Amino acid sequence: MSHTAEEIEQIKHAPMIPGVIEEILARWSPRAFSHRPVAAEDLKKIFEAARWAASSYNEQPWRFFVGHRGDATYQKIFDSLVEFNQGWAKSAPVLILSVASKSFAHNGAPNHFAIHDTGAATAYLVLQATKLRLHGHSMAGFNQEKARAAFGIPENYAIGAVTALGHLGDVDGLPEGLLEQEMSPRQRKPLHEIVLAEWGEPAKL
Repeated sequence: MSHTAEEIEQIKHAPMIPGVIEEILARWSPRAFSHRPVAAEDLKKIFEAARWAASSYNEQPWRFFVGHRGDATYQKIFDSLVEFNQGWAKSAPVLILSVASKSFAHNGAPNHFAIHDTGAATAYLVLQATKLRLHGHSMAGFNQEKARAAFGIPENYAIGAVTALGHLGDVDGLPEGLLEQEMSPRQRKPLHEIVLAEWGEPAKL
């Protein structure tokens, strides 16, 4: 039995929560990507969104390496992925590697929030992609040192994550175990577990 993109999007859509931005509810991380390229104008919008994320002292510590399938940047990022992630990410038309400066430009002091801020920029990036009916899937399963060596990334830059980006593809082409994950509704912890007044004490909302 084949599954349409519309069916998958419906399964993965979070429950309707009044007042929550639609792109947050619709965002999810597929492993089935279409070979269809991402339009240059869409990619620019996606990185404009990331550019406007908040950061400590407005440092904007993030840098993004962007590879398109077939170019050298894509291949370097792809080669750094663990075998499992290579198995599905090879269909994504765009691969992105994020890095973050570990020190402030204005005084050279350590920036302990650089990865936090780069994660925020990546979240903006993915939400803008969702707005454009694209999807992003960020992953930690890659060899950081291999990526650092491939791009000559200085040691004062922390390695962030790799994000596959593109249009939703044919989920029926995934291996069985991955197909089950792709077809399962998203779940999240309840608010009382993550929003606290004291340690172990839920906040009153």
